Amino acid sequence: MDTKLSGRAAERQLVQALGPFGLAAVIVNIIVGAGIFAMPSRLFERLGPSAPLAFVLGALAIIPISMCFAAAGSRAATTGGPYTYGRAAFGPLIGFVAGSLMWICNVASSGGVAAALMDQLQAFIPVVGTETGRRVAIVLVYVLLLALNLFGIKLGSRAINVLAGLKLTPLFVLAIIGMAFVDWSQVSFTRWPAWAAMGPAMILVIFAYSGIETALIPSGEVQDPSRNVPRATLIGTLLVVILYVSLQIVTQGLLKADLAGTRTPIADAAGVLLPIARTALLLTACVSMLGFLMGNLLASSRLLFALGRDGYLPKALGSLDSRYHVPRTALILHAIGGTLLALGGNFESLATMSGGANCMVYALVCAAAWKLQASNVQEHGTPFRLPLGPLVPLISIGIMAAILLTLPLTEWKAIATWLAALIVLYFGLHMARRSTRTPVN
Repeated sequence: MDTKLSGRAAERQLVQALGPFGLAAVIVNIIVGAGIFAMPSRLFERLGPSAPLAFVLGALAIIPISMCFAAAGSRAATTGGPYTYGRAAFGPLIGFVAGSLMWICNVASSGGVAAALMDQLQAFIPVVGTETGRRVAIVLVYVLLLALNLFGIKLGSRAINVLAGLKLTPLFVLAIIGMAFVDWSQVSFTRWPAWAAMGPAMILVIFAYSGIETALIPSGEVQDPSRNVPRATLIGTLLVVILYVSLQIVTQGLLKADLAGTRTPIADAAGVLLPIARTALLLTACVSMLGFLMGNLLASSRLLFALGRDGYLPKALGSLDSRYHVPRTALILHAIGGTLLALGGNFESLATMSGGANCMVYALVCAAAWKLQASNVQEHGTPFRLPLGPLVPLISIGIMAAILLTLPLTEWKAIATWLAALIVLYFGLHMARRSTRTPVN
C-alpha cells in the first residue's frame, strides 16, 4: 500500500484548515517567542529611558514589511513562503536561495530557543541544569513537538491556538495592569539617542519582531488565502507591536534602574506587582518558547516540503503521509536539526547567526511583492494590493539596508559564506538532475 504522495499532487492534498484567526495565532506565537522575555533590559542598557522608541521604530519598519508579505502571500499562495515568493517573482535560483537561507535561519532559531527554554526550566526542574538532564530534556521537547505535528495540521493548529492563549493572556494582563503603576519619569519618547546606539538596538528589535516570514510558509493550508493571509498578517503584527511597546514601558516604569541588571525583566516586573506573579511569568516564558518551537516546526517543515516538492532537495522531503497529509520526513529532519543545534549552542549565538540573513530575506520578499504586483500574478481570488506603487517595498528595502550596514564584518562573512554554499548547492543539484534525464534520440 502506498503511504506517500509527492509533488503537486501532494500540494493539492494539504488540508486547508487555517482560517484568519488560526493563522494570526501562528504569527503571534512565532513572533512572541523568546526575545521579548529578555529584550527590555538589553534595550534599556543601550538606550536608557528612550528604549521604547526602538520598538516604535521597529514597528514602523516591520509594518511595511508585513504589508509586502501580505501582498506576496495573497498572490503566490502555495506552500513555501519566501521561497515561493522569490521563485514566482525572480525564478528558481532566487527562490532556492531564499528558501534555503530561510530554513537555516529557522532551524538556528529553533535550536536557540530550545536552549533558552532549558534555562527557564531549571527554575522548576533543577535536574535540567545538569548536562545529562539538559540533553534529555531537549530530546523530550522535540519528541513532544513531533507528536503534536505528525498527526495532522488540525492537531498542530489547535495546540498552537492553546499555547498562544496561555502565553498572551498573562503578558497582556501585565501590560494593562502595569500601566497603572508606571513611573513615567523613567520613560522618554523625546530623547533621541545617537545612531551608534540605536543601530545595534534595532538589530535586536528586528529579531524580536521577526517570525512573519516563517508563519506564512504554510499558505497552502490556509482557507481563502487571498483574503485571510493579509488579514492575519496585519492582525498579528498590530497585536505584537502594541504588546511590545507596552511591556517595555511597564518594565522600565516598575523596575527603574534595576532593569539594566536583570536577565528576566518581564518576570521581575510582574514580581513588583505581586511576588507570586514572578513565578507565573517564568512559567509563561516556558509556554511562550514551546509555542515558538511548535509554530517553527509546523511552518519550517513545510518549507523543506516545498523545496523537495519542486526537486531542489531530495524527493522524500516533498512527500506527504497519505493518512494525515503532513510532510512527515520534513518534520523529522527539522526536529533533528533543531535538537542538534540546541545540544551544542546557546540562544545568543544562534540568534545572532540568523539575524542578518533574515534582513536579507525581508528585502528579497519586499522586492518580490512589487514584482508580483507589477506583473499582476494571482492564484486565488482577489489579491491584496500594495498602495502607492513601489514606495512601500522601496521603503522596506531601504530600512533593511540601513540595519544591515550596522552588522559587524564577522556577520557579513558568515552571510556571504552561507550564500556561496547555497548557490553551489543549487547548481550541483541542477547538474545532477540534468545528468539523470534520459536523452531523446
